[in-house]
Amino acid sequence: MILAFYVARRFLRSFLLIAGVFLLILFLIDMIEMIRRFSSRDIGMGGAARLAALNIAGSFYSILPLMTVLSAIALFLGLARTSEMVAIRASGRSALRVVAAPVAAAVLLGALTVALLNPLVAATGQIYDQAVAEIDRAGRQTVSLGASAVWLRQAVQEDGEEAGQIVIRASRASPDAVTLYDATFLVFTQDGPVRRIEAREARLTPGAWDLRDVADYPLEHANPQANVARHDSLRLASDLTAQRIREGFGRPEAVPVWQLPTFIAGLERAGFSAARHKVWFQMELARPFLMAAMVVIAAAFTMQHVRGRNTGAAVLLAFGAGIALFFLRNLAQVLGDNGQITPAMAAWTPPLVGALLALALILRREDG
Repeated sequence: MILAFYVARRFLRSFLLIAGVFLLILFLIDMIEMIRRFSSRDIGMGGAARLAALNIAGSFYSILPLMTVLSAIALFLGLARTSEMVAIRASGRSALRVVAAPVAAAVLLGALTVALLNPLVAATGQIYDQAVAEIDRAGRQTVSLGASAVWLRQAVQEDGEEAGQIVIRASRASPDAVTLYDATFLVFTQDGPVRRIEAREARLTPGAWDLRDVADYPLEHANPQANVARHDSLRLASDLTAQRIREGFGRPEAVPVWQLPTFIAGLERAGFSAARHKVWFQMELARPFLMAAMVVIAAAFTMQHVRGRNTGAAVLLAFGAGIALFFLRNLAQVLGDNGQITPAMAAWTPPLVGALLALALILRREDG
């Protein structure tokens, strides 16, 4: 037990050191990017640092598996360099018992990052998006889900200038976000609401909404009900696109993992496809085991006693295998987003395959 705690502590120390180095590098890269991106906005060094600090959490969180494999490589190379690994093996400890401690530490570390860091990434991502929207006001569309409705907002443009807002409410939407059902359009100008348009169906076409079975209420009149105009069809200008509407719900990683099941249920209730969010939710559940698989992969190549040139080759093989697993996971995520494989398969197959292959290599060397 003492040995297990010692190895786990060495692994966590390596992880914290590598994480600190990556955090600093990512912060500097993000800060330079913010200065370049908003050079015409004069946000200053303080503003660039604030935006970089808000944006860095997502980048840092996404590369945690790669930092895990580097930490495991550093651990096993350190044990081999000081001959501690030789002493441990000479005492009768099997390779699997040595690997078990950092694997357990990686699972615990992964669970903590999902439980604590994931909501932090979602919160800082939302603050970052709001800060960027205040600096760069190119997009004025927002999308949100209510308890039983879909809400959208778009700008009204006249002669290239914003003349007002249109707030859209619909009971549900088609999965491709092209058609809204039982939709209400509230048109606002600088002076307040001027029109309420109700349509049984609203279909988004390039540059406009095509409305069917329309009731147009002029709110400028004292009695809009008495002055209602009914149309079989009506065309309302819009700069929205289906892609913008789908993206308006935010990236799956912008939703805290604890809220994802409720958010997925709301998406499906509104008629939208929740495939991406389901895949992401499963990916988050599998993240601790992905980090554990990275430790097993590093152990498979660097746990044996290596010297000289063999050390470099072992490190390259271990890190290359970790990168391969990382990209395999991303590929599986894309396939899951497209519906070609199930969310559970997309999330759990890569770490399972990677861990089993690495474990087979360790057992082969043990038998040898």
